[in-house]
Amino acid sequence: MRQMCEIVRDQKPLTLPSGASVKHACQCMRERGVGAVLVTDREQKLIGIFTGRDAVRRVLAEGKDATHTRLRDVMTSCPQTLAPGCSAIEALRMMQDGRYRHVPIVEDDKIVGIVSSGDFRGLERDRLDEETGLWERI
Repeated sequence: MRQMCEIVRDQKPLTLPSGASVKHACQCMRERGVGAVLVTDREQKLIGIFTGRDAVRRVLAEGKDATHTRLRDVMTSCPQTLAPGCSAIEALRMMQDGRYRHVPIVEDDKIVGIVSSGDFRGLERDRLDEETGLWERI
């Protein structure tokens, strides 16, 4: 089973400061072809995550202006993270339990990368389905 360090090797995740506008974040996400922005403080430490789902639910659906709305006002603060040594199945389990699709990978307060549910292969998904089925039968 793969570990996070194999998945995020040489990754340069999209990061923006909390004062960036939602419009700028969405433009950057489109340009990079990613579904999430890691929101950082002045020391480049992770303080939040903003996803396409947040853009729809917390900005568009509420009638907010994306040009004037700041990430700090609509991001998920203090997101759950994983260390690079964690397994792919741990990440998938966390995403399934938390009902989200992105998990930042952090080591010693330094952002290493980010994984999304689409980064995982069938074998990893099959194993999670198997585990879930076992727990449901118990």
